[in-house]
Amino acid sequence: MEHLAVIMDGNGRWAEKRHLPRIMGHRAGAEALDRCMHYCKAAGIRYLTVYAFSTENWKRSEEEVSGLMKLLSGFVHSKEKELLAEGVRFRVIGRRSDLSEKLQAEIAALEEKTKAGDFTLIVALSYGGRDEIVRAAMKFRGGTEEDFANCLDTAGLPDPDLVIRTSGEQRISNFLLWQSAYSEYYFTETLWPDFDQAEFDRALASYAKRERRMGGRLTK
Repeated sequence: MEHLAVIMDGNGRWAEKRHLPRIMGHRAGAEALDRCMHYCKAAGIRYLTVYAFSTENWKRSEEEVSGLMKLLSGFVHSKEKELLAEGVRFRVIGRRSDLSEKLQAEIAALEEKTKAGDFTLIVALSYGGRDEIVRAAMKFRGGTEEDFANCLDTAGLPDPDLVIRTSGEQRISNFLLWQSAYSEYYFTETLWPDFDQAEFDRALASYAKRERRMGGRLTK
C-alpha cells in the first residue's frame, strides 16, 4: 500500500462521552493523527491524507470553528521541527481562500520548508470533493482523465489505496470523490481519538485480504 486516507470522525462524541468540551476531542484527535503518521511510516506507507475540516464544517458553532482554526494554526507552528526532523512533507488540499490570510501564509511557509520530505502528510482543510471537482472543471481545457486529475488539488499524488472511516459511520461524506473511485474502504466503530496500533493493524489486515481488480486487472 502506498497511500492511506482517513476520515477522522468521532472527536466530538469522544469528548461528550467524557463530559468534556468538544475542542478537547479535537485535541485528542490531533494526538491520534501523530500516532497514525508513525504507524504509516513503520508500515512503509508513503502518503497519508486526513479529512480535517470540510466545507460543511463551517456551519458548526462559531466557538467550535474558532477553536478548530486555533488548533490547526497551533499544529502548523508546533510541528515544524518534528516534521523536518522526521522527513515529513506537509501539504494542504481544499479551498484555502476560506481561511484567514495569516493561516494561509503559515500553511504555505510550512509546505515550502518541508517540501523535501519523503513521507507526505496531506491535510484536507475547508475541503469538499464536489467543490474540488468544480474548481478543477473551471481550470480544465480538455484532454484526458490524467489531464483533468492534474487540475485537482491532489495533482501529483497517487490515489488512495485504502480509505478508513472511524466512529461507525458508513458514508464517504464528500471526501476524495474522484480519487477514491477504486479505493478500498474500511469502517470501524472506534472513535478517532481512540484509534490505536491494534485498529490500524486490523485495517491493514482487512485490506490485505481484498482482491483489487480495478475493472479487470488483479492488484494488491
